Formats: sequence, C-alpha cells, structure tokens
Amino acid sequence: MDVAIIDYKMSNLYSVQAACKKVGISSVITSDRNVILDANVAILPGVGAFGEALSHLVKSKLDECIYSFIDSGKPFIGICLGLQLLFDSSKEFGNHKGLGLIKGTVKKFQLHSNQSIKYPVPQIGWNKITQSGNSWKKSLLRNNHDNDFMYFVHSYYVEPEDDSIVISKTTYGDKEYCSAIQQNNIFAIQFHPEKSGDVGLNIYKTIKKEYC
Repeated sequence: MDVAIIDYKMSNLYSVQAACKKVGISSVITSDRNVILDANVAILPGVGAFGEALSHLVKSKLDECIYSFIDSGKPFIGICLGLQLLFDSSKEFGNHKGLGLIKGTVKKFQLHSNQSIKYPVPQIGWNKITQSGNSWKKSLLRNNHDNDFMYFVHSYYVEPEDDSIVISKTTYGDKEYCSAIQQNNIFAIQFHPEKSGDVGLNIYKTIKKEYC
C-alpha cells in the first residue's frame, strides 16, 4: 500500500483519499497498526478539537503507532489538526498535552479588525503560503510556488520553538504564523491540500513521484 490514512474517528478521511486517487496513489483508511507501519507513507489528517483527538489516538494506541512509524524514517504527513497534534501542547479549551514530536505550542487566533476589515475566527477560505527563508527543495512543497493560494479552516495555529523547521508562513490579519513545517521525515501543514485545487494536488503528485 502506498499511503495509510490514519483513522482516529475525527478526520476528513475521504477527501484525503479522493485526492490520493486523483493522482494515482493507492491508499487505505485504517486504524490497523500493521497496515499503517507497512505503508510507504502515513497521513494524519484532522478536523475537530485537539483534546478529544489526542484522547482518541491514545485510547486506540495509535499514538504509539505514530511514534514507531516516524522512527522508521518513512515520510509522515500531518494535515490541519494533524499538524497541531504533533506539538507539545495546545491551549484549545484548556491546556492539553500533544504528541511531543515537535517542540512548541498551539495558540488561538484573536478576533480583530484592521482598517475596518474584520478577521473572524475561525479563518475559513483561501490564503497564501509564502516561503519562510528555508528552502522547499527537500520538502513536499518542492513543486509548489511562493504565494500559492491554499484552503484553510482553523481557529488555532502552531508556534514552533525552532524557526529552522518552518518552511512556509501565512498572514491572517495582523498575525503572521507558521503554515508548514519540515522536521526530518515529518512534513506537516495547516492548510488542506485536498481542498486546494491543482496547487494542493501538486503536493499529492510529489508524494506519488517520490515515495509511491
């Protein structure tokens, strides 16, 4: 199997699988540890609340599976909440411990206005990803372009401790935040490539070319 899409009962699983199918990637939606560990690539999607999501991962022991997969050196991809869960902690509805794979925290956008323009929370819609100064050549953004528009739906954003892992940033109102990271074999993004048209599919095409 090319790609295992990790099923922890809180994800936009079928849209991710549809994007895989669109570019010719074989994929399976699964919570089976053996199937996940045998795949060439694992994807952790996510929609919903941080604390509940982590609880599902721990109860199903998928957290242990994720650690083992990443230790294998094979590419691991986090999308939206799947990015946030990789961090140390989140302030969503209290303080919650994350998987601790990425040093840093998850924080909430502040509702604000700028020159009579309102920036509501959550951010829903299209926004640009910009190169942070770190090269995209060794990441899954290598076939994308600076200022590509991607589709976002989120109220919280990640704040890594190490700027060197940040590969793209996005600005929402007066807040510039991290929208993609690359740390060794972990590639994780705040936006939804499966909902971002052809520019989003470029990421899936890169997955297919490099790993499938």
